[in-house]
Amino acid sequence: MQFIALTSIGIENLLLEELQSQGLEVVKQSVGSVRFTADSLAVQKFCMTTRFATRVMMLIDEHENINNKDDLYKFARFQGWQEWFGPKQTFAVEFNGTNRELKNTQFSGLVIKDAIVDYFQDLYEQRPSVDKQDANVRVIAKLNKEKIALYIDYSGPRLSDRGYRTKQGRAPIRENLAAALVQRSGWLNDTSKPLFDPCCGSGTLLIEAASMALNLPANINKDFAFKRLPGFRDAKFKELKSELKQAQLDKPLWIIGQDIDAQVLETAIGNAKRAGLEQYIRFSEGDASQLTCVAKRPGTLLSNLPYGERLGSMAELISLYRGMGERFKKHYKDWSVALLGTDEALFKTLKLSSKKRYKFKNGPLDVALYLYDMDERQVAQNEQTGALHFEQSRAFANRVKKNKQALKSWLKKEQVQAYRVYDADIPEYNVAVDVYGDSAVVFEYAAPKEIDELVANKRLQDVITLTAETLDIDPSDIAVKVRKKQKGQEQYNALSKQNRVQVIEEFGAKFKVNLFDYLDTGLFLDHRLARRYIQQNARNKRVLNLFAYTGSASVHAALGGAKAVTTVDMSKTYLKWAEENFALNELRNPRFRFEQADCLKWLEHAQGQYDLIFLDPPTFSNSKRMKDVFDVQRDHIQLLGWVKKILSPGGTLLFSNNKRGFKMDEVGLMGLGLKAENVSEQTLSPDFKRNKQIHNSWLITHG
Repeated sequence: MQFIALTSIGIENLLLEELQSQGLEVVKQSVGSVRFTADSLAVQKFCMTTRFATRVMMLIDEHENINNKDDLYKFARFQGWQEWFGPKQTFAVEFNGTNRELKNTQFSGLVIKDAIVDYFQDLYEQRPSVDKQDANVRVIAKLNKEKIALYIDYSGPRLSDRGYRTKQGRAPIRENLAAALVQRSGWLNDTSKPLFDPCCGSGTLLIEAASMALNLPANINKDFAFKRLPGFRDAKFKELKSELKQAQLDKPLWIIGQDIDAQVLETAIGNAKRAGLEQYIRFSEGDASQLTCVAKRPGTLLSNLPYGERLGSMAELISLYRGMGERFKKHYKDWSVALLGTDEALFKTLKLSSKKRYKFKNGPLDVALYLYDMDERQVAQNEQTGALHFEQSRAFANRVKKNKQALKSWLKKEQVQAYRVYDADIPEYNVAVDVYGDSAVVFEYAAPKEIDELVANKRLQDVITLTAETLDIDPSDIAVKVRKKQKGQEQYNALSKQNRVQVIEEFGAKFKVNLFDYLDTGLFLDHRLARRYIQQNARNKRVLNLFAYTGSASVHAALGGAKAVTTVDMSKTYLKWAEENFALNELRNPRFRFEQADCLKWLEHAQGQYDLIFLDPPTFSNSKRMKDVFDVQRDHIQLLGWVKKILSPGGTLLFSNNKRGFKMDEVGLMGLGLKAENVSEQTLSPDFKRNKQIHNSWLITHG
């Protein structure tokens, strides 16, 4: 009989070798699969022992001329279905693939289902039932253009689910991928050597390694689909199972797992117990960035390294990788190192030369396993590769240090806790660095297309490392974000969900900031003095804050004694944040109102008069009120005309925007009967004096 074994991309060669090692004849290798021929007992043995396959299917038939529904029905209708199940059994159909006529997989699956039911109706005058959840037999159809193949599921539930994982770490890898990494690491060539995983998570890599070293059948206790097929012989199967158990080995293994998360380690210990391997693996709590040697004898270091926003900020990851690279060279001489990750730029920060790289898929993620030999040549070579940073990067660090020193007296006098310490002062280092207490945010402005991506990445890595070093901030407390033009609702989208909130004080006001979960932090630092102006001029006034974001200007108005404050923004998230800021400052008053609305649309129906209005619109915005996208340069006169209607006769409008090169249309303003005083210079605090284009501000009153 002919079968097909499925696997993850990148594991096909290992699957082929595994099949051949069991004496099975390989017919064809494709992306994610290998075809082979075997008798039923040989395939049953393979299903129980395979490390690399995720599913095994038995080929029923294939055809190369399926163009439409009728072709598909006839092909399925004239198969000998009684060979695989009877009319009293249940079945289900899985259909994959489309062509010009057969565009809907659900419809195509129903065609095959109808053909099978009609087959049994004609033969036995009985119809088998369909059970999508727990069918006795699963029929799988795979269509590629006009070619179709029909299979029966032979293995059943996913073979890579070994059954020992009830809980997983934050970035789990499938067991079959873990087995592939163990195989590629080379440790199985000499299992008397130590195996160490410094970021072991829930222990999958180490459990698979121990199981492979002891020759344990990976899936021996599974409920296989082939048990429900007519050719299954229970006595033969039990005999085969007994033989596999007798072939298991028992030998000493030196396997060590370490992770910084004690809770995840508890999961790893539980997983090892369920796999029956707890006596072979020693788990301990430890920080991978502070690695020391775990064994006197060289062995293999194998790890699925942390990556992505789920596991920490980019600054933390760069610091971790750089630190590990140095410690590998210092403490792991003559070891083999095998590291899995997603970001080639991060691996470059290890400053190691890989001897080989294998590409895989971990679910939807593209990942690669990098292999290194930590021999004398590797260590010596990397000691000669030059400084840790670009030479120019020291200029960045010196500028940050100089800027902070220049701001020192002002920070102390005004008790400022959040401020900008660097803003693209050096053209090659096109970033902004904001300090929030003991934390920081690095905003990277998108690099021009002519800048080499690797150079830009290296500079950013240097910026992150030197920011931590110069400002004495832990890398885990540095958020890294890319500044680019926002589209639609992107400004409101969460980047990650770390929920790391801190409180910043400013001129007697307290604000909740979140440096990691959104593009912006919740507080625009450049408007600091504008907010103070509002606080100083709000007493007994009706205040309106449009495009309010997290309501910081509204908080200052309320603290300044405003008799009413209206806060308007289109985001529920930010309005809730504004309410939390009010609660943080113990501000409660029925005349403090929060309205969710498109501000441009809201102005159309605005009622009443306001004595002090803060208007800080985005540079561009979608709005139902505008025929086109709102452009603050093109549309500011129209906007100010709407606001004028609700500005009290003696009222003041503080108008601000962040468009570089913005020019007020003074003629248009006069036509509205308004007059403006440019106060951009007065609203720039010392930390923003280096970038006078950061925002434009005007005090506007009736003329």
